[in-house]
Amino acid sequence: MTFFHFGNCVALAYGPYFLTYKYSGMPEYGAFWKCVQVGGMYMLTQLCKMLLLATFFPTSDGPPESASFITEVVKTTVDFGDVMGLSIVMGRVVASGHIKVLIAGLGWAAADLFLTRALPLWVGARGLEFDWKYIQISLDANISLVHHLNMALLVWLWWRTSLASALRPIVAALIVGCVYRPLLPQLLTILLGARPSGFTLLSAFAIPTLCTTLIAGHIFITHSSSIRSY
Repeated sequence: MTFFHFGNCVALAYGPYFLTYKYSGMPEYGAFWKCVQVGGMYMLTQLCKMLLLATFFPTSDGPPESASFITEVVKTTVDFGDVMGLSIVMGRVVASGHIKVLIAGLGWAAADLFLTRALPLWVGARGLEFDWKYIQISLDANISLVHHLNMALLVWLWWRTSLASALRPIVAALIVGCVYRPLLPQLLTILLGARPSGFTLLSAFAIPTLCTTLIAGHIFITHSSSIRSY
């Protein structure tokens, strides 16, 4: 039973990543090692972010609830480093437009999955008792995959010189919304007066992620003829 639960969690978390790579046409471009290189850039970016946070926002001795919302907003601003990292990746990956987005987004998401969720699943999902927490971690990994692919698409759209000027504010607003996505738990806590449950929090992450992805996808599809695909 323990191994069965662990296997289900791993399949639920890692399966969409494997299917995305296999059926998106990326193997035809030999994109595996490019995704690995993107993952390396992700690790370097996270290291730089950690150094910035440790330097300018040292950890306090008080409880996490004591941190003000404004402080969390300022700390989350460091996540614009992900946008810079994805921009560097986009400039280095040699591929057509949609494949470049897939390589950058999937490599970034896979590195995030490996560094943030692999250990909790390995240690916790093999426990003697069933816990919904690890199903929620696996579902959150799927939401994260869509989020990182969407971020890669938005960064790619932003750097297109042929993107219509009327669309640039929309793309910029979507990027800012994606960067400040980690603040959703604090916002829900303020609105509800209590910390939301696991599945409520998953829904709060999934719905904005789906909406921004649909908008970015619509911009890409409807204006693909005017946006150069390099």
